[in-house]
Amino acid sequence: MDVGIALAGLLVGIVVGLTGMGGGALMTPVLVFFFKVDALTAISSDVVSSLFMKPAGAIVHIVRKTANLQLAFWLCVGSVPSAFLGAMFVDHLKVLPGFEQVLLAMLGVALLLASSGLIIRAWFQMTRRSLPWGEGPAPMASAEVEVRKVATVALGALGGLMVGMTSVGAGSLILTLLLVLYPRLKPSQLVGTDLVQAVPLVAAASLGHLIFGQVSLGITGSMLIGAIPGTFIGAQISSRAPGGVIRRALAVLLMASGLKLLGVSTPVVLIASALAIVVGPIAWAVLRRRYSRARGAPPPAEDDPESIVEAVNDP
Repeated sequence: MDVGIALAGLLVGIVVGLTGMGGGALMTPVLVFFFKVDALTAISSDVVSSLFMKPAGAIVHIVRKTANLQLAFWLCVGSVPSAFLGAMFVDHLKVLPGFEQVLLAMLGVALLLASSGLIIRAWFQMTRRSLPWGEGPAPMASAEVEVRKVATVALGALGGLMVGMTSVGAGSLILTLLLVLYPRLKPSQLVGTDLVQAVPLVAAASLGHLIFGQVSLGITGSMLIGAIPGTFIGAQISSRAPGGVIRRALAVLLMASGLKLLGVSTPVVLIASALAIVVGPIAWAVLRRRYSRARGAPPPAEDDPESIVEAVNDP
């Protein structure tokens, strides 16, 4: 067991439980940057570890009836075979010259997409539920939407391919695109449906990486020792407080990691991150105020805890 990787897994697990974000977008770059694990081993090991983290959350959402099982089924029709094929494609690509650089670039693009997805999710949640921070706990509800089969299968195929090749996509890209495809789904239904379909998706990707990839049981086990209790702790915290602010910090972190993996120089990454930290909140405040005026209501004060609680509890 690697104590450092276990502690990293604990921190990532807490963030995953707190925000509902997929662990692959965080753990894979952590392994590559801080523990100098090669990209394919990091991706393969992270995908397999995710297989042990997804079922618990999926069962909770099934019991609470906050998952659309029909929608999850059609997502799996596309995602399960494409996730396995994604792992197989990576295996075939590794014989090409410069394979490591290609894989790092693919991972960088996936992280940038995940970063963009977090912002899009926050905007959708703010405009649909008037939450000042963009997101928060959602009430229980049964999912009743008309499933668009062809578009849903295509979405699942895209997300599955990304998960199989980069370990990123199940908890970020798919969930964000579900928001666009099914705007009537409430946040709890989105997360529940995504978690349920992620179990067979990650299982297929794990099988592909066990056959074709470079899974390290030591790295996988160390991650799980920290990530499983971390996810539980984060989930307990998330039930008591909105996670929108943390998601925005993660969006900056993922953007910086993605740019670095794409070979952008460190000074440029630092400048881009500083601009995002300074300009991002200002731009968000402007958009929030314009949206509030369009609705004919004053924007809630972000520094007023009572207004936040009232907005979160208002269905």
